[in-house]
Amino acid sequence: MYKKLTLVFLLLGPFSYVHAEYFLKESKRATSKIDRMPKNKVADMKHIPQDPAYYADQIKPFSKSEQKELDKKFNEKYFKPWSLTKLDIPEKDFGWEIRFVTKKPIYRAKGSVIRASIYNQWITNANYDNVDSKKYKAITVRRTDVKALPTSSAYYRDPKKTGEGFPFDYNQNSALHINVPLYISHFSKDKKWAFVRASYSFGWVKTSDLALVSSDFIKTFKNDNYAMVIKDNLRLYKNDKDISLVKIGALFPISKNQRYLLASRDAKGRALIEKVKVEKPSIIAKKPLPFTAKNVGMLAKEFYGEPYGWGGSYECRDCSATTRDFLGAFGIFLRRNSSKQAEDGNKISIAGIPKSKKKKKIIKDAQPFRSLLYVPGHIVLYLGEYKGEPVIMHTYWGIRKKDRTKLITARTIISSTEPGKELADIREQSKLINTLKTIVNF
Repeated sequence: MYKKLTLVFLLLGPFSYVHAEYFLKESKRATSKIDRMPKNKVADMKHIPQDPAYYADQIKPFSKSEQKELDKKFNEKYFKPWSLTKLDIPEKDFGWEIRFVTKKPIYRAKGSVIRASIYNQWITNANYDNVDSKKYKAITVRRTDVKALPTSSAYYRDPKKTGEGFPFDYNQNSALHINVPLYISHFSKDKKWAFVRASYSFGWVKTSDLALVSSDFIKTFKNDNYAMVIKDNLRLYKNDKDISLVKIGALFPISKNQRYLLASRDAKGRALIEKVKVEKPSIIAKKPLPFTAKNVGMLAKEFYGEPYGWGGSYECRDCSATTRDFLGAFGIFLRRNSSKQAEDGNKISIAGIPKSKKKKKIIKDAQPFRSLLYVPGHIVLYLGEYKGEPVIMHTYWGIRKKDRTKLITARTIISSTEPGKELADIREQSKLINTLKTIVNF
């Protein structure tokens, strides 16, 4: 009976402002083994301007009404988990992780096979018999990973094979910023994990990284007046205690007295609203950020050179996280992976077009800094044209070679649509220009 009463209090009880001092400051992410990955260079990185601002004058600004409408849709999708009455994950997407670990061997990073007795424990802990039994509303209280199964353990396909092994941890489904609304389906059997649906991804999040929200909390937090971080790798402190890394893409409501708000978690797992002081006004801006040459150049530069972080691992980004977080500041909502993002805008097919004609069509039909180019498995931001060549910014793992291995770039680069074209061992059929299928316009 006590547990039931406590739960009712958690869900319906009033939130409160607390008086701890929260500060948002410039910082750096922690270095890790992702920083030790190969970072090969190709001629594009020497001969094509590497400052995104160089291309910024090519933009076509949005009208205010157009950007306002995009931003309205962004907010609706961002906060949708709080309006759900049932879990809405498509059946074809649900349970993929079980099929993945049971159909073929999975491995640890150093190459040992993970026994069935181990992954069956993870599956049992997932408690799938209780899917959608809770229907709670919650919010992230720090940047957190989203796992495919309720475990912190990484698992890989055979690391001996090209394109497998570190950093491609298939348990790393995504990463969520602080202040992300959640719908909780159910908890793991050990209660350490919650199965959540966020605006752009779903999976398992540590319960210690979220807090349950009340209707009063939602009313205050969802106030239609928001800011977004525009400087990457900030850090949030509570007094002098490090609370979370905060990356571009993190959203903060703005209160009536022009203070930034964030969610914290009390000892009983309830969400509280905190007020945040920012070290410099220039690190955060009201959303949507005006789509100007100055702003697109400034923001894009924050992503340049970041190591490739599969699924947001190691506090970094993969290709779709880069595009999502860049366009989000301008009020454009994108979902988690490249295939979904290719459906999020207005599509123009470029499949099957000869290379030279495809380049001309990209330059003609794509919009600098507001169009994506898509090939299955990869998505890039179109920056504009340089000496008759389309130029892109993308978080790129590597360039396919004739022997089917890759020349690893492993970071966010600026290149043509033929990076590595000067090298004799690059596989022609696998060049981006020959595989790109879609322009996605916003």
